[in-house]
Amino acid sequence: MTTIDRRGFARLAGLGAAGSLVGAAAAPARAAAAPLPLAAPSPAAAAPSWDTCLSVARDLLLVGEDGSDLKLKYLRVLIDQGLPRTRTPKKVLVIGAGIAGLAAAALLERAGHHVTVIEANGNRVGGRIKTFQTGFADPRQYAEAGAMRIPDFHPLTLALIDKLGIPRRPFYNVDVRPGAVPRGPVPPVVYTSRGGRVWRSGPGRGAFTPPERLDHTWIHVNGISQRRAQYAADPRRINASFGLRDRRTAGRILDEALDPVRDHFSVVRGGRRVDKPLPELVKGWARVLREFDGYSMRRFLSEHAGLGEAAIDAVGTLENLTSRLPLAFMHTFLTRSLVNPSATYWELAGGSHLLPERLAASLREKVRLDRRAVRISSSGGGVRVETVSEKGSDESSSAPQRTAETFHGDVAIVTIPFPALRHVEITPAPSYAKRRAIMELHYDSATKVLLEFRRRWWEFDEDDWRRELGPRYRPGPVTHVTGGGSVADNANRFTYYPSHPVPGSQGGVVLASYVWADDAARWDSMDDDERYAYALRGLREVHGDRVAEFYTGHGRTQSWLRNRYAFGEAAVFLPGQMTEIHPAIPVPEGPLHFAGEHTSLKHAWIEGSLESAVRAALEVNA
Repeated sequence: MTTIDRRGFARLAGLGAAGSLVGAAAAPARAAAAPLPLAAPSPAAAAPSWDTCLSVARDLLLVGEDGSDLKLKYLRVLIDQGLPRTRTPKKVLVIGAGIAGLAAAALLERAGHHVTVIEANGNRVGGRIKTFQTGFADPRQYAEAGAMRIPDFHPLTLALIDKLGIPRRPFYNVDVRPGAVPRGPVPPVVYTSRGGRVWRSGPGRGAFTPPERLDHTWIHVNGISQRRAQYAADPRRINASFGLRDRRTAGRILDEALDPVRDHFSVVRGGRRVDKPLPELVKGWARVLREFDGYSMRRFLSEHAGLGEAAIDAVGTLENLTSRLPLAFMHTFLTRSLVNPSATYWELAGGSHLLPERLAASLREKVRLDRRAVRISSSGGGVRVETVSEKGSDESSSAPQRTAETFHGDVAIVTIPFPALRHVEITPAPSYAKRRAIMELHYDSATKVLLEFRRRWWEFDEDDWRRELGPRYRPGPVTHVTGGGSVADNANRFTYYPSHPVPGSQGGVVLASYVWADDAARWDSMDDDERYAYALRGLREVHGDRVAEFYTGHGRTQSWLRNRYAFGEAAVFLPGQMTEIHPAIPVPEGPLHFAGEHTSLKHAWIEGSLESAVRAALEVNA
């Protein structure tokens, strides 16, 4: 029997002539050639080349081909020096007013170029940085629909926040005692390059110490409720509920399965992992890519790590992997290997929306809202972007397209997500590799359901419950935390509590459900209003019926897959896509340049968007 791989099928099917990315006249000439012989691909042919793996490893580590530290370079451009002042100003069109588009535009504008930012949304900038500022019973309340936390190992983001004068405060990824406050001032941003150079955003301001972490939030699975600290001390009861006879926590089971892969690029020294020297580090990551990029997470855990179904079920449920087990191993591995569990996280006091809004304000009239790109044409004479206005448009409306406007420039930076770009006509057609990336890059869904309460019941001790409920008092679970999150095997899956009260308000907004992939799809099938009742039911299951006493009847919800401009939360690779598709994603196509989190290897993070923004701005300014 004769077989054919995916690439062979695409060639024979004339993939280059399909879809809105390319017109019929743009089909590649090879489509008319004699048919290719069919042959079963060998295992060796399926593996990515060593050169490809090295290139992707350098992209991942932000290391130039000459070994230079690109993160350090980007910090100097974005925060310290800006771009070199241009002697040949260009007319630059930036498509998309998310954080990548705004940051690139601001850099190019200050370098002397003539910039226009084109944004489809008629109501706001920021893309997937979005803050709900209305819709709550208490008008002082707000909550994050998108990006909500920034780790201390993302220096571009934190330094930009500080440079723009936006106050930041700790985001408690792990819960702390109610009323606890950190000691010392907000610290400067410090980055140590791979060559040992130290970059600092400002002078030292004294030692900063966050409050002690408690781990008092809940694990509620298989009818059992335990504090996270209890599970860490003795995992046997919860593990047994999955049919798992193991004295290790699910997190430890997962980390020990991943450690042999980490050994490719790091060593354990003094009880912690330390990167190998730079040449070995790059080669180690390249070996990881060559060996494991084709694995899904489930396949790795079962075939390579040898875990049984009970262990995989426990790890999936407790470590937030269930819905992403069919997706790329590399996505989860990067998260577990590059995210420091002891990191300090930060949030913007007043809401994440302040970051893109401050950048947009610096661009003044250069940002054109309510202009949805429908066609991009490029030639030796530059770029033409045709747009339509969706009067009164927002992210959920389906208002008819009305007036059109065309923008002309010398170059363009395209920052919109690839699933959205797939519906934009591009002529002449991009290269096959770019078209394939636009058509195939997987975007994951993510959905949040937020509920408002008139009292912060998650901070209560039992005496607080008695006082607040009076004659209606009845016993129930006492959470008594600030910040952090609980996990359950009900539809809510992950719940996060606010890290800080809103000044002047006795209540707060709980992220009752935060879910991804298939878990999100089950919420996305519901109307928005319907989600609130089910999310409240999920909270009551974990925290007791009495929490409903304080529900205001108000909430907000965000489905990024149903968002008509985002088409998903972020890029999340399928098996093989990191080496098959990523190399083509950030590469310019004539006068078209590309930026956005999907063009970096820090998917879903503001840091990745900013890395891509500086890279694209440097390309245009060169």
